[in-house]
Amino acid sequence: MEIKNYITPAGHQRIKDELLHLLDTERPTIVKTVTWAASNGDRSENADYQYGKKRLREIDRRIYFLTKRLEDAVVVDPETREQTDQVFFGATVTFADEDGTETTVAIVGVDEVDMDKGHVSWISPIAKALIKAREGDTVKLATPTGMKAVDILRVTYQKLL
Repeated sequence: MEIKNYITPAGHQRIKDELLHLLDTERPTIVKTVTWAASNGDRSENADYQYGKKRLREIDRRIYFLTKRLEDAVVVDPETREQTDQVFFGATVTFADEDGTETTVAIVGVDEVDMDKGHVSWISPIAKALIKAREGDTVKLATPTGMKAVDILRVTYQKLL
């Protein structure tokens, strides 16, 4: 079964920007270096040529990967979503544990995970526990130290950066 590649507009733009950078800047620069190195003669001991060819393969693999991710992407804009107190993709959720410690996470696509920003993948255990719950609900999260009950305090849908 194929898992959908849900992504926010900001995540989609980041992938497009990376792809364009690889196509327009990095790849042409490496191609020039490899062409120059190849014109110098013996390629078997030419580090510029060997490194350049290796780097070209890496860039081409990344280009292929990013192209497929963009083709399969289903862009979901949390800003345009009807406000609801139920948790779905794109939600920013604030919850508190038994100690009263509040945590805020945004549920985003797998290509957008950034723990420093509190962005978690929609297929992560924390998101799976939160999805379809509502403000005021108590859900159980599986943590490395065992199950933990958390209360959902706020659910908002806003622009994610």
